[in-house]
Amino acid sequence: MSELNGLYALWYREFKVFLREKSRIISSLVQPIMWLVIFGTGLGASISLSGGLSNVNYQQFIYPGILCMIVLFSSLFFGLYIIMDKRVDFLKEVLVAPLGRTTIFFGKVLGGATDGMIQVALLIILGAAFFSIPFTAYSLVMTIIVVMLLLISIVSLGLSIGALMSSPEGFGLITGFVIFPLFFLSGALFPTKSLPAWLGIFVALNPVSYAVDALRTVILGVSSTYGIAMDFAVLIGFALVMVLVGTWAFKRMKF
Repeated sequence: MSELNGLYALWYREFKVFLREKSRIISSLVQPIMWLVIFGTGLGASISLSGGLSNVNYQQFIYPGILCMIVLFSSLFFGLYIIMDKRVDFLKEVLVAPLGRTTIFFGKVLGGATDGMIQVALLIILGAAFFSIPFTAYSLVMTIIVVMLLLISIVSLGLSIGALMSSPEGFGLITGFVIFPLFFLSGALFPTKSLPAWLGIFVALNPVSYAVDALRTVILGVSSTYGIAMDFAVLIGFALVMVLVGTWAFKRMKF
């Protein structure tokens, strides 16, 4: 019972910190809205989607990718809080309690995933209200499942990096090399079916590509590039691997 209480306490702490940072909630929505309004409208005026995408405008086309962008940028940088917690000795205080490091890790993961899901939920509301995103009950449930799998994966990745780093500068350098390839090579901004073979290999090796493909399929109803079963298989496998890596990183974490 103490492990469950500790898990809840860690989750609740991260949740309360997020709610108190009103500017963080607002700023997390400014960037995706700018992408949808400026990039989606400006570039979309000169792009004509073909094939099974002929009934979708460019703004709608990039919307699933923007959902993934929120997850990437908010969840990966969640690992920075581990470094800050180490600097203010919060984690040392937590370790005094009878809690295993695995419990601490999962408490952080749940807290980060909850924060990310709130931001995604706000963009879902905005997408349905202002960008004509055709959500249904089915697509909404499937979107939440896909986003949760990606959230768990990316939060775990961010926590793994944060657990092994000792400075915010080093963390920012590493995440910069991780986050931009994951986003730009995911097919979030362009169709992947007509890519050159060499670029298609990098896109196919990127697990975020399968999240974008799954969201585009369930939200817009377009045909899947990789197959929805493959999308979920990769996302589940990615989440499991990242959780295992994060658990290992927390056990090796030094203060």
